[in-house]
This record gives sequence, C-alpha cells and structure tokens, in this order.
Amino acid sequence: MRLLSGLRPRLILAFAAMTIIGAAAAAGASYVSARNAILEAVQNAAMNQLKDRVSTYGRPLSTPPTQEQLNDFAGSLRLTAVAVYRNLRSVNGPDLSVFSPELRQTVASDTRIQFQRVDRETGPELLVGLPVLARQPDGSMGASGVEVYSLTSLVQQQQAIDELAKSAWQMAALALPLAAALALLAARQVLRPVRALNTAAAQLGEGRLDVRLPAKGSDELAELVTTFNNTAAELERTVGELRAMEADARRFVADVSHELRTPLAAMNAVTDVLDEDAEALPPDTAVAARLVSGETRRLTRLVQDLVEISRFDAGRAELVLDEWDLATAIRDSLDARGWRDGEDLTVDLPEGVLARVDRRRLDLIVANLVGNAFRHGEGPVAVRLRADGDGVTLEVDDHGPGIDPAVLPHVFDRFTKADTARARSEGSGLGLAIALENARLHGGDITAANTGNGARFVLRLPHRTEGGTR
Repeated sequence: MRLLSGLRPRLILAFAAMTIIGAAAAAGASYVSARNAILEAVQNAAMNQLKDRVSTYGRPLSTPPTQEQLNDFAGSLRLTAVAVYRNLRSVNGPDLSVFSPELRQTVASDTRIQFQRVDRETGPELLVGLPVLARQPDGSMGASGVEVYSLTSLVQQQQAIDELAKSAWQMAALALPLAAALALLAARQVLRPVRALNTAAAQLGEGRLDVRLPAKGSDELAELVTTFNNTAAELERTVGELRAMEADARRFVADVSHELRTPLAAMNAVTDVLDEDAEALPPDTAVAARLVSGETRRLTRLVQDLVEISRFDAGRAELVLDEWDLATAIRDSLDARGWRDGEDLTVDLPEGVLARVDRRRLDLIVANLVGNAFRHGEGPVAVRLRADGDGVTLEVDDHGPGIDPAVLPHVFDRFTKADTARARSEGSGLGLAIALENARLHGGDITAANTGNGARFVLRLPHRTEGGTR
C-alpha cells in the first residue's frame, strides 16, 4: 500500500491502466472484426462454390437417382462432398456422421443453403448443406430430395486468426512503456506545481510569511497558486497587524508596570508606617489603614508579576545558573516565607540532589507552587524532592477540594483563578504562569493533576551539574 500512497504512483498506475484497457479493447475489437471477416470470406467462398457446381452438374440428375448417378454427381463437384438421397449416399466423400442432425434436418426442410462451423480434434471445419432443386410438375422449382454436404477445413484460417491475435496482444503490450512514459510526463507536469505549493506551505507554516509562488498559465493549478499567494499576503498582513498590536500591548504593560514601581515603593513605605501605628489609630482609621496596606501589597505583587511576565514576552529573561543542593535551596525558600515543617507542612528533601539552576527563579517557582497550595487547598501541604536518571522532580500536594476539571486544562493560563466565583483573590492570577515560564526557561516543565485527595503540582527539571547531564 505504501507504493500507492503517493500521487505520482497513482497517476502512473491510472494512465497505464487506461492505456492498457484502451489498447486491449482496440486489439480485441480488431481481432473480432478480422476473425469475422476471414471466416465470412471462407464461408461465402465455400457456399458460392458449392452452389455454382451443384447448379452446373445437378441439372442432368434424374429423380430418384441411382447409386451410380449419386457417385458421379458427387465426384463431378470436385469438392470434399457427399451426395445423399434418402437412404442412398455417394461412395466418396466424408462420413455423414460428421454433419450434425440439426444441420441435416434444416437442409431437408428448407430450399436455402445452410452452414455450420464446428471444432473437432483435427481442427475447425466449415460444414455446408444444400438441397438440389428440380422442376416440379406445376413448373416451379422445388426440392428434389437430393442433398449435398461439403466439408472445408478452417485450420489455415484459424492459424491466421491466431497470428493476428498474437500480433494484436503484442501491440497492446508495447503500449505499456508508452503509457508509463506519458504518465511520467503528465505526473511531472501536474506534480511540479503541487510540490512547489507544498514547499511554500511548509515555509509558510515555519513563519516565512513573505513566501510567494510565480503563477504561470491560466489553468486550475495557476488559479490555485494565485489563491495561495493571495492567502499568504492576507495572512502576512493580518499577522503583521496582530504582532504590532501585541508588541504595543506588551510595551504598554511593561511601561505602566515600570512607571508604577516608584509610586508603589513610596506607598509601601507609607503603609509600613501605618501598619506600625495602626494600634494607636482610632478603630475605623485602623481598619482603613490595614485595608489600604493590604491592597497596596496586592498591587505591588501584581506589578512585580507583570514586570516578570513582560520580560518573558520580550525575550529578555535570562538564567544565571549555578550548582546548588536543591534541598537547601528549597528549604531556604520555604523558611523565607515562614513555611516550616510542621502540622500544616511536611517536607521530604533528601540532601545531595545537585543541579544547576537560577536560584532566584527556583525560589519564585517554589513560592508560587507552595503558596498556591496554601491559598486554594487545605493542609497538610506535602513537598517532596526526588532524583532519577532523567532529572529531578519536586511534588507539591495539598489536601483540598482539588482543581475544577473545567479549570484544570487552563490552570497555567494567565489570570486564571482557581475559584472562578471570586473575582478578587490574594493572587494576581499570574503566579502559576510565571512558575511555568521559569521552569521552561530551565528546560523543564510543570504539570497539574487531581489526586483524589487534593491537587498535585509536579516540577520537572533536567539533572544538570558542572559535569553536564547525568
């Protein structure tokens, strides 16, 4: 089946089949026509010859004839023939058993000449039967009762027909190379623009939106090339506009985020003072101060996440790799946020698992995964580090309700909230997206799943050390 999977083999096969069928049909028609012509010529010659000789030598024949008259009559015909009158037959000539009862019955009941072609062991033969006419008492011509049967061998004619059939099939066979050559030529003419279109489409899929093909001619393939060029031009224009809009949007987010960092730094300084003096403030003022402080911290985190995302979008995120004991690096990240091994957190961090990582980015990954487990799940949260031949894995499990199956495929999308009913939450909706980008920057990945007892996030990183991958 693989041999017929391409367009070229199928075109060649189709052309060859059509040519062979046409040649075979023509050869067959020629054979039948020539065969009929040869047989009809022999048949007509034999019948005319018999009629002429019977007409010439049958007039003196009396009725009923004697045995001697039948013998003389059959001999005068100078043919391989036998004369018959009722129970009498001429001595010379073929045996009457050669002639079928159907032929003899037809000759006996009709005044016209009859013939029959038969195949015997000795070869094909033509059998002709003719009643001898005599003048009747009323003056009309009628059957005299004498019948003449002749036999003509068709062996030579059959040999000529066989030679003709052989020549016809040889000519049909010679048409196969011609069909293959024509098929190759046609396939080349058809497939050349198709291959060019395939190559151009592949280049278009690789991002070369400026690819175009020259349109030659005015056939359907030229129309297809023109349609492809128009589609590519429209796609290039649309993608260009989208890229420009995306670049403007990224630039806007980055500019706004950077511009907000300075006023937010000042606001954070003010809110720190308000937090310290909240106890001395009137109750309503203290509540407002704490609200402003919380919203300021949330806005600060959102701006920081937007700045981080803008670096990824702009392609400016870089790794500063160094070899670390991952257990120490992860434990430092947990300790820095007050997450210590205890009732709400269990850790399994074996020592000696080394890898080259960007410490700051690994810290962001751990903070986002563990913080997400605390915010949206229930304790205890389990953190487990494992190493194998392919790399290292960090599993973060919680014992909460798990992730909504409708949200699970989009959990790493930007601004996705675990609880869609809450428009606002402590997170920015960018934490998991940033964690995934940092993992991919290391050549790793993060996956999310439900365990039945909660949610599980798995970080996979390549096991790189100073000596390379191990």
